[in-house]
Amino acid sequence: MKYTLLIVIALFISGSAFAQPQKSDDQFVNVVEQSLALYYADYAEKSGGNYDSIIAALNYEDGQIVEFSDEVYCQRLNEMNKLTPFQLECNESTLSVIRFFVAKRRGFARVVLGRSKLYFDMYEAKLAEHGLPLELKYLSVIESGLRPQVKSRAGALGLWQFMYGTGKMFGLKENSYIDERMSPELATDAACRYLKQLYGIYNDWNLALAAYNAGPGNVNKAIRRSGNKTTYWEVRPFLPKETQGYVPNFIAAAYLLTYHAEHNIIPAEAPIHYAELDTMCFSSGIHMSTINQLIGWSESDIKDLNPIYKQSYIPETNPKQCIHGPIKQIGKLVSLEDSLYALEYSIYQAPRTTNPVSPVADNQEKDDEPATQTATTNSDTPTFYHKVRSGETLGSIASTYGTTVSKVMSLNGLRSTNIYVGQRLKIESTKGGQQTTNTTSPEPSTEKKYYSVRSGDTFGKIAQRHGKSISQLRKLNPGVNIDRLNVGQKIRVK
Repeated sequence: MKYTLLIVIALFISGSAFAQPQKSDDQFVNVVEQSLALYYADYAEKSGGNYDSIIAALNYEDGQIVEFSDEVYCQRLNEMNKLTPFQLECNESTLSVIRFFVAKRRGFARVVLGRSKLYFDMYEAKLAEHGLPLELKYLSVIESGLRPQVKSRAGALGLWQFMYGTGKMFGLKENSYIDERMSPELATDAACRYLKQLYGIYNDWNLALAAYNAGPGNVNKAIRRSGNKTTYWEVRPFLPKETQGYVPNFIAAAYLLTYHAEHNIIPAEAPIHYAELDTMCFSSGIHMSTINQLIGWSESDIKDLNPIYKQSYIPETNPKQCIHGPIKQIGKLVSLEDSLYALEYSIYQAPRTTNPVSPVADNQEKDDEPATQTATTNSDTPTFYHKVRSGETLGSIASTYGTTVSKVMSLNGLRSTNIYVGQRLKIESTKGGQQTTNTTSPEPSTEKKYYSVRSGDTFGKIAQRHGKSISQLRKLNPGVNIDRLNVGQKIRVK
């Protein structure tokens, strides 16, 4: 209900942005509506539902709209044409859409510019890997507004809006837990292969875009009806009506995102940058709630950066399933990997105890005594009592004492990892509360193992292939420039 209300409010306060001169069922209208509604929902949650601040944040004041003459638009398109194989024609069809974008798509441009920090670097790397024009990154803008969760009325899904059948044709799998159409990396790679195939058919990038939108069958029919013309603009009158607007939409989006500063369009705040991400792969199935309990990384934030997972469960597969996240969070998770699996087991698989031990049964300390102190025990392992401080999690405490979360939970009869400031925990440890060092180092190995770089490899791909995080692989390869790998170069993976 809350989400529906946010969408209704979003549509009300931005209604003029959706009155474009095309069919009401145009997919791009749907993309804009969903993308802006999701942004409003996110912003409203973070700003406490202050809708006046939402309007101000998206800069909808008419007085601040900056427009230019058609001659300036044509001159700028001509400059863009010098650096791209696309035919960014400056004609009345294109100009009318640019004028509409400048006046009515400002909020959408702001949101997309903010989200581009998360995706465009990855897009450009994939496009370059496949030898494709970098301007194709703008195609995802009009397909999904850079929102992996956007779904078309026809069922197309993800950043590149793959239908189920087309996605399957290009290797994108789906099951009860995973939909690879929503994986930014996998879907982008599939889109690159599909676009490369379409360009191979038509030898015209604009026709390739039309085929991406309408399907090769509809484009082939239009070509025949046009008298076998070979360029998009000659074939355009015979294409489906929505596809007639598709390439002008692409050109207008490319223009506005390139010249956004000239139009006084300030990017919305970027939630996270691609360079701030790291990767971790799992050896067994993991619930996102377990990750949250261990290191305090919320399920919603995990899902936002890992939309491939349809539910909050990451299944065990071969090859391993991986998640992307901020370097700090992934670093914590890697250093507590054993505790993560133990906690997952204790919550979802281990038998429940019927008579849990009271977490303070053996604790007679006063609140003003030190946070840790030794206690008498019949065990060979020294026992300590730890007073929980602000910001600590069960995972961080277990790491400090060189023990595991499951052991701490068992000793204290805890059924979950929820703890509170001031709580005293009984801990068995030989480390006496000294912080362990090098917790993020890879497991020691008696034998080093190396991998020879192949064509198309990236540091991230190599890390994922060998079940390691980028940080772990960096530690194994000090001095290696991860952005410049050469075919045949040896990378240590163990």
